[in-house]
Amino acid sequence: MEVLVDRGLLEEMLAFAKERHPKEAVMLLRGSVDREAITIKDYLFPPFATTNSISASYPIHMLPIDFSIVGSAHSHPSGSLEQSTQDIHNIYGRISLLMAYPYGLGDVVAYNKQAERLVIRVTG
Repeated sequence: MEVLVDRGLLEEMLAFAKERHPKEAVMLLRGSVDREAITIKDYLFPPFATTNSISASYPIHMLPIDFSIVGSAHSHPSGSLEQSTQDIHNIYGRISLLMAYPYGLGDVVAYNKQAERLVIRVTG
């Protein structure tokens, strides 16, 4: 399984993470899933999200009923591309996209619920 994301959309998400630095940024990912790929088409901000320099959270009971949400994304201002224990246990949707400082195109990884890294293919 791979993750497909448009370059412009990914750059926009990275710019938001950079703007939020040194706090974490958090987003929900909208897209579609087929047998071979998860395609990220859009993102939205979870309501009532709280962030600081080491965590980001949001109340799950306040999320919209939206079956196009395929996962979540958040930043790691520390620069780490590894999932924390909290990240592993709190994946919302099918994938978790991590964006690390300094927030370039090479500073992004995706994980599935089994904590396995997925291939990210940037399109466009």
